[in-house]
Amino acid sequence: MANRLAQVSGHLSNAHGRGLLSGEVAIITGSGQGIGRSAALLFAKEGAKVVVSDIDAKKAADVVNEIKAAGGDAIYVAGDVGADDFPQTIVDATVKQYGKINHIVNNAGFTHDKMIHTMPDETYDVIMKIHVRAPFRLIRAAAPYFRVKSTSPENRSIINVSSTSGLHGNVGQANYAAAKSAVVGLTKTIAKEWGPFGVRANTIAYGLVHTRLTAAKEDGATIEIDGQKVALGIPGARQRAIAQNASAYVDIPLQRGATADEAAAGMLFLASPLASYVSGHTLEVTGGRGI
Repeated sequence: MANRLAQVSGHLSNAHGRGLLSGEVAIITGSGQGIGRSAALLFAKEGAKVVVSDIDAKKAADVVNEIKAAGGDAIYVAGDVGADDFPQTIVDATVKQYGKINHIVNNAGFTHDKMIHTMPDETYDVIMKIHVRAPFRLIRAAAPYFRVKSTSPENRSIINVSSTSGLHGNVGQANYAAAKSAVVGLTKTIAKEWGPFGVRANTIAYGLVHTRLTAAKEDGATIEIDGQKVALGIPGARQRAIAQNASAYVDIPLQRGATADEAAAGMLFLASPLASYVSGHTLEVTGGRGI
């Protein structure tokens, strides 16, 4: 599948000689690893100037170095997307370096799973803060660079990441499901408010994508939020992987999870001129099972 995506990308790039996003500027949050990293590399390959953002400064810097080594253009702005000063900081840094913003991909996030009857307020609130409030505040801060009418309009888009958990619900994810459902409503509102300015807004709802969020919780991956370490992953995922067979993912059409590169390709489609008349929609990448 990865080879096929590369082949299709080659065909598309031949039609857009310098890349699908040539000369455009994209902010991608949570792009130090996982889907965000794949998106940053792919956008840069298609000619975009990428602003890499991650809570882990070293990982963000590594991605920028990787882009530059491949001949691309990128900077990084490290920080917590939930911090009060983060939106203006990244917007100012982007405009100072590149003079404009064409795309925002609100990808940063994590899961903090608990059953409803055992979930404390703070566990619910932090997920809402990172997945709903943070994207809203970044989009609002960037409004002056999107709400622009011009005789020569540019390709501009907002891509907000949701989940099949937000579309269908998922056991142990009341907080995450609620947040990712809210993202859909936020995106549809942006599409209606900013459509007259030529801005497209779409949601991409991922099902099972193989990242640290869907790896075995026993692997020990964590993220530090407000001074507290939050364990990432799914309990028992390793045992299920060992026992995996053709029926393990029967509710997913391809009967397997997606790779980060495949997930990023959906982001590229929504940002590219190929989706020039797509706005207010939700692209569900793998069906049926929340992450």
